[in-house]
Amino acid sequence: MGFPVTLILLIIAIVIAIVSLTVKDLLAAVIILAAFSFTAALLYAEMGAVDVSLTEAAVGAGISGVFMIAAIFFLKRRSED
Repeated sequence: MGFPVTLILLIIAIVIAIVSLTVKDLLAAVIILAAFSFTAALLYAEMGAVDVSLTEAAVGAGISGVFMIAAIFFLKRRSED
């Protein structure tokens, strides 16, 4: 019963990863990477690793997102091409 949910979350994670690599706006890339981290946390929770899921949600989406957004303020947001 849980296999289709895991497969759907895996497909969503792959699509989000590809989109995050193709976007040119850095802030949008950070937001998409936070969505990827949240999807990975859902995958871990579906597999039964709740402690890993909570760590992924806190570190991956929370702290890393804040650090990357802080770094963006010191850079240009868009590429030149």
